[in-house]
Amino acid sequence: MDSDPQPRYRRILLKLSGEVLAGSVSFGIDSDSIDSVCRQIKEVSDLGLEIAIVIGGGNIFRGLSAPEIGMDRVRADAMGMLATVINSLALQDHLENLGVHTRVMSAVRIDSFVEPYIRRRAVRHLEKGRVVILAAGTGNPYFSTDTAAALRASEVDADVVLKATKVDGVYSDDPLENPNAEFYPYLSYMDVVQRDLKFMDLTAITLCRDSDIPIIVFDMYKSDNLKKAVMGERVGTLISRSDKQ
Repeated sequence: MDSDPQPRYRRILLKLSGEVLAGSVSFGIDSDSIDSVCRQIKEVSDLGLEIAIVIGGGNIFRGLSAPEIGMDRVRADAMGMLATVINSLALQDHLENLGVHTRVMSAVRIDSFVEPYIRRRAVRHLEKGRVVILAAGTGNPYFSTDTAAALRASEVDADVVLKATKVDGVYSDDPLENPNAEFYPYLSYMDVVQRDLKFMDLTAITLCRDSDIPIIVFDMYKSDNLKKAVMGERVGTLISRSDKQ
């Protein structure tokens, strides 16, 4: 009798935008959206995968909005980092209500609420089967949470970066505004640079390229996509050294 199929990856880095938690609301956290996200995470955790998560804070505050409101960028980025801590604590609470053991680790010290990020401790949590939520980006201004995801993936030796979005992969243009935008099932790191695709900043792409970590961009709103991705099924867009798979 055939054995059950096994996950393709051992350790994953899941990058969530703050907007994924907001769902249909314009600000904050939508209960249905966070429930859907956490149930998908639990499903893949139950497969025995080691899961690290980097989450953005755009549903609460974006540092990039600083020039629009006349705010100092460094201070605005600090506010954005704190927004990711709020999202991380919300994610932790919901996951633990589902029976998933988690740890939140922050790149900036907030010891009353979360652990400081220490690479070896994070790896140990992963090895023990805990979901590790990595908050506060890189801890530095001017760096996106995409860059934080690529950096942490490299540090903890993740097999893949899974970038959860609201669309089903990478397109030549915004598919919500341009119905003729071309969908890319596969891309190389250099394709992303040469075509100036904006789904992820170039620092993050370069880090993943240098560490040879593939990236899968997929739609988190389809409830079985995360499981499909970790099982190696074709979903979204795969970015790797070659544009042919």
